[in-house]
Amino acid sequence: MKSLLIQSSLVVVAFLWSATSLQAQKAEAPDHSYDLGAKINEMTITEGGTVVVATNDGLVGIKPGHDDLLFNFTDYGRVKPEELFYVPQAPYVIIGQTGFANLSTKKAVIDYLSGKKLFSTEDNGWKQVYTCDVMMPQNKLVVSGQRRADEKYASAVAVYDLYTGNEDYRFNLVEPGKVTMKTFMVTGRPLLLKDKLLIPTSQGILAKSKSGETVWENKVKNVNWMTSNDSETDIYAFAKTANLKNTRIYKINSDGSEAWQDERKVKGGVSNFQILPQGLAVVSDVAGGSGTFAAKSESKITMFSASTGEDLWDKAPKTKGYVQHFYIMDDGILFGIGSGGINKISYDGNTLFKKPLKTGENILTMAETPQGLIYITSEDANIVDLNTGDQVWNKPLKFKRADAVSSTYDAKNKRYLISADEELFAIDENSGEASTLAKSKFEGKENPTGVEMRDGGILLTSDQNMMLLDWNGETQWHEYHRAPGKSAFGAILAGVTAVAAATTSAAAYNAANQNRNRLGAYTARGQRYADLGEGMAYAAGSSIAEMLKRFKATSATKDAQFVLTKLDDGVGLVKLNKDDGSVEKEIVLKDKKPEYEVDEFGGYLYYKANNSTIYTYNLNK
Repeated sequence: MKSLLIQSSLVVVAFLWSATSLQAQKAEAPDHSYDLGAKINEMTITEGGTVVVATNDGLVGIKPGHDDLLFNFTDYGRVKPEELFYVPQAPYVIIGQTGFANLSTKKAVIDYLSGKKLFSTEDNGWKQVYTCDVMMPQNKLVVSGQRRADEKYASAVAVYDLYTGNEDYRFNLVEPGKVTMKTFMVTGRPLLLKDKLLIPTSQGILAKSKSGETVWENKVKNVNWMTSNDSETDIYAFAKTANLKNTRIYKINSDGSEAWQDERKVKGGVSNFQILPQGLAVVSDVAGGSGTFAAKSESKITMFSASTGEDLWDKAPKTKGYVQHFYIMDDGILFGIGSGGINKISYDGNTLFKKPLKTGENILTMAETPQGLIYITSEDANIVDLNTGDQVWNKPLKFKRADAVSSTYDAKNKRYLISADEELFAIDENSGEASTLAKSKFEGKENPTGVEMRDGGILLTSDQNMMLLDWNGETQWHEYHRAPGKSAFGAILAGVTAVAAATTSAAAYNAANQNRNRLGAYTARGQRYADLGEGMAYAAGSSIAEMLKRFKATSATKDAQFVLTKLDDGVGLVKLNKDDGSVEKEIVLKDKKPEYEVDEFGGYLYYKANNSTIYTYNLNK
């Protein structure tokens, strides 16, 4: 578990505690207690709501509200955090342990919502695993490596159904015992199509039918990942160059032949690839080096012809930094740079904005509004015309580089609210006139980190402060409770932490995050959970349905916040009402340095009561 500063807000009711309140602070019995039987090393709240706990004996699953453990996987003994991979937008965790020469000898896939072990190398006869990839929305697992066959080992590939865990089909790349000059090492993530499976190998790409028959093969070697158009007639393959600094791109026809006369090479690694009617949009990231003539750390944006592979732009747009936002629009590509700057370029390579838009660093928000594109950075904000880049507001709203910037839309008064530098700015939706609505002096050397609309006004929050303003910016109430000290802070993590922290390959990220290239409308809640749910809408199965239900549900933090603070009987967690600041629930943890996780979306507290025991509390009651 991690010791992080909590992200919720704290409030204390401004009156003397009554006898009833004091009684409420006595240690509350947990809703459930789980003895894991081994030392607890780490807890993770998964995207689906199950808590996965790494112990000295293995991996344990706890499902909120259930009396018993969901699963207790002890086949591999102690599992390190780096040996876990949570599949984005899917209810699976992959456990991988390596052996000699860093080769993967053990792999297991667990459905963390049903608790079922769907695959393991031991159960399925695998000695070594080269690749182990979940394919969504097909809900299949593709495994390649060395597998036992007829008392010998063969290089093989297999496809498993993740609804049942059963093997769909399997074939050998090289028959067991056969002497060959070719070494078929799988070099990247396979591509699962409707009627065949493409496997990138050290000898080229192999296309195999479900029966194991070779449909075609070519000489495009050492490919790392592939993708296709919707009709699966065009395949695009990506391979690192020999120095691992740049990327080669190939187009493959449906019969396996190369569609372009020569492959295309882009500088850096491909971070975004879009197949468009106008061509192929590619974003590649170049890592900077040291020295006078070293390459700069920046992204390159290129547009290739899908038919010939030729570069369609005479001159690529300057970025001078890494692309942080990248959106496909009807008339071109809109992009924002992390170090500052927004521009828009047409599909034929012409700049659509009159000049590149200068912005502050770290673009937090780019979204569409009725007036144009709103952007908010750590230093400024504005709305600009999406066609020309002209300012809609008379001048940008500027503030010092703030540690925390938050914003929301006040529909009642038709204005945008931005909190930064201890000030709450109000910007009229129509005129763009900006004014200081309130100056929020928080206690404990804190600044507001959140702003949201409530029925009774505007709520500003931070770790230890909560303040409600009326529509004119006047303070209605302000609650503050001193933190119990940094050494006592536990870890409050949102329900999507596992996905946000997972490091995925470019292929997996490309498959799971198509919505990232769509410029969404500016909303107070944003599109995060809606996009996650949409990404799984084409998959099926009970666990997928359970995840979708979670995304569509109302967050437990809609009307309350969960905060760690010092109570009369010790450090504890408090549930606070966002409308009046009242305390709705208190749980004394009886620990000076509590280790815990809060699922703020589902509304559950998971508390490490001792080295091997976890208590859970339903915070929705």
